[in-house]
Amino acid sequence: MAQGGDIWWRDGIFYQIYPRSFQDSNDDGVGDLAGILRRLPYLKSLGVDAIWLSPIFPSPMADFGYDISDYTGIDPLFGTMADFDALLAAVHDNGLKLILDLVPNHTSDQHPWFVESRASRDNPRRDWYIWRDPAPDGGVPNNWLSEFGGSAWQFDETTGQYYYHAFLSQQPDLNWRNPQVRAAIYDAMRFWLEKGVDGFRVDVIWHLIKDAEFRDNPPNPHYVEGRPPNEKILTQYSTDQPEVFDVIAEMRRVTDAYSARVLIGEVYLPLHRLMAYYGNDLTGAQMPFNFALLSTFWSARSIEKIIDDYEKALPRGAWPNWVLGNHDRPRVASRVGPEQARVAAMLLLTLRGTPTLYYGDEIGMHQLAIAPEDVRDPFEKNVPGIGVGRDGCRTPMQWDSSNFSGFSESKPWLPLPEDHLRENVVNLEADTRSILHLYKRLIALRKSSRVLVAGDYHPIAAQGDLLIYRREAEGKALVVVLNLGPEPVAVTTSAIRFDSEILLSTFLDREGEKLEGVLDLRGNEGVVVALPHTQPSSWTSEAQIQDPLPQ
Repeated sequence: MAQGGDIWWRDGIFYQIYPRSFQDSNDDGVGDLAGILRRLPYLKSLGVDAIWLSPIFPSPMADFGYDISDYTGIDPLFGTMADFDALLAAVHDNGLKLILDLVPNHTSDQHPWFVESRASRDNPRRDWYIWRDPAPDGGVPNNWLSEFGGSAWQFDETTGQYYYHAFLSQQPDLNWRNPQVRAAIYDAMRFWLEKGVDGFRVDVIWHLIKDAEFRDNPPNPHYVEGRPPNEKILTQYSTDQPEVFDVIAEMRRVTDAYSARVLIGEVYLPLHRLMAYYGNDLTGAQMPFNFALLSTFWSARSIEKIIDDYEKALPRGAWPNWVLGNHDRPRVASRVGPEQARVAAMLLLTLRGTPTLYYGDEIGMHQLAIAPEDVRDPFEKNVPGIGVGRDGCRTPMQWDSSNFSGFSESKPWLPLPEDHLRENVVNLEADTRSILHLYKRLIALRKSSRVLVAGDYHPIAAQGDLLIYRREAEGKALVVVLNLGPEPVAVTTSAIRFDSEILLSTFLDREGEKLEGVLDLRGNEGVVVALPHTQPSSWTSEAQIQDPLPQ
């Protein structure tokens, strides 16, 4: 990776850390910055290029750091500013990048800005938040719902108005139509950029601007009982407003004033809306996160269509990205099963575009069922019993087989699964065919191959459980063949020529194997195949392709 280049983020591999759960250094049961510093050698050995930290700012922790009370500090739970400076310096000394989580849509209700705002109707910061009079009947101003259950409006007895909160009532939304709010957040961004952070992942970026008339949202005709109650309405007026793109362009100008920085946006929207977040002439977020793989039905044809639609929708010059897991969604190993988790790893690290890994996915951590008495997630507490809890994907990193898995010497803030005695970094390091070694090999292969980093993507027609595509650059080509089913299959296709060679199998036991026109795949196996150097660079996915047929 070209560390000094302005577009390093295109070549790099991102790794998300949920700081509470990565490594505890002071035995209080909660991960911290000094713990992350201690584990930098592991991250270096894994081969990732950039570390993205979920929020580490001062917070009452109503939503575990996504309710910020000071945008330019470090919460004592995670350490001190000196700890942060030491981590940032060590990250850079190791040739890595550091990305911070920016949460500009809302603050904590304990942030000094909101304390002032709610003090009186004529307070200078009143308009920094979204205040509305009650409806004529004294009720809420409109029908907008909180993502975490219930109305999105909270009545304030002192001033007789409601304030808007898209999430918890302890997370009042900022008024991004107010230029002073924008300036304050941009100043906070500059504070961290001056320290040398390499960019931001912007939380719920599509929420920033709301409808100026506060019209009621329409009902969702496709709502299914048992789903989160906020889905009963469509967020037509409370999210994804046209003016948001001006805000994102302003944010981009803030980061562009510093060399080699990146702006990433969290956007859960349909594909055609997601693309707008690249901005006119690509002046928006460099990478609006692509979450399509987090919720798709895990089948070859579904994934093939997602990739094809995404590639076709990208604006000219826009750079793609892919995400398999994060702190809000169930673990990939639980979504697709442990066997397919290895295939998913190969998919993520061989597609065109920047991949983002979620801590622990590289050791196959699964979604832990959390007992009611151990639930910490406010979403699950507000809307219990329908499976919205996020604690299960935030459990402590499994480092070794000790009592608390090497994460801490004290009881962790969330429980560990029983399988941590077997499924941990130390054990998987010793097993040369483990999923951890597969991730390392895939990362090393990607970083050594210009074809995988920058090559074009070409789908290859396939049937059944097979997903096949070619990556090509500068006259060289690789073919990726993934079996998303449990049954073995023999693949015959002109895409794999005589003298092709297997570079990597998800089973880590076929490196260097020569192929002669037929590729035998085991169930739940994926392979990366190098085509002969004599492969004409003009050969396209439409030429001489036969559908691979199971035999």
